[in-house]
Amino acid sequence: MIANSRRNPLNRPDHKIVDRTKIRDGQVANRPVYLAMAVTVEGTRDILGIWAGDGGEGAKHWLSVFTELRNRGVEDVLMLVCDGLKGLPDAVETVWPRTVVQTCIVHLIRNSIRYVARQDWDKVAKDLKPVYTAPGEAAATERFLEFSEKWGTKYPAVIKLWSDAWAEMVPFLSFDVEIRKVICSTNAVESVNARIRKAVRARGHFPSENAALKCVYMALMSLDPTGKGRRRWTMRWKAPLNAFQIAFEGRLTPTTSH
Repeated sequence: MIANSRRNPLNRPDHKIVDRTKIRDGQVANRPVYLAMAVTVEGTRDILGIWAGDGGEGAKHWLSVFTELRNRGVEDVLMLVCDGLKGLPDAVETVWPRTVVQTCIVHLIRNSIRYVARQDWDKVAKDLKPVYTAPGEAAATERFLEFSEKWGTKYPAVIKLWSDAWAEMVPFLSFDVEIRKVICSTNAVESVNARIRKAVRARGHFPSENAALKCVYMALMSLDPTGKGRRRWTMRWKAPLNAFQIAFEGRLTPTTSH
């Protein structure tokens, strides 16, 4: 997301799924835990919240999540990067009408590879690259048609995956390369997920939803204890910030803390 908060002017929150967690609710079941990560205008990262789900979340659930975030101070969201969660774009539009919803390109590629035979992984990934690195939507459409002609017969599920995600895939193609780099980078989120995954797996399963969320919370509190990661990210933030300022003129102005 790109957002403004009464506490912090926020830049890009990612709404991500942590590994499914084993929670006992009568019987042990695998349930997803979601987290939202934001990047402030100053270039710092902030975990906005964590929520346990049942895997069947829709627009009503995400509307509740985003309403909670707005009530806690997120006034405006410029861009939200997510992993194709059902109902999420409609919910975002209701709470923050001007938000650009962007599918995570890295996860789209990973999901595509699931349908591909191992010997074709590198070839398919290579042929997809001209699609998401195209200079604009028209060029991306041409490259995708070429990809479809080459691989459509063998891997029709990949073609359908990209076709279904197209509306949320192409927005970032209209942005500066610096914005594209930020949107496509998953290092920040992946490092968080890795730490949470390690903590969750060490526990096996949890007696309740609250116990699982407490474990995730404690893992988040142990992130970057020296602050080095935060400083590295902030140092690399100036170029993207300038690009965002131009693309979203008037919406990234820092607000005064209350």
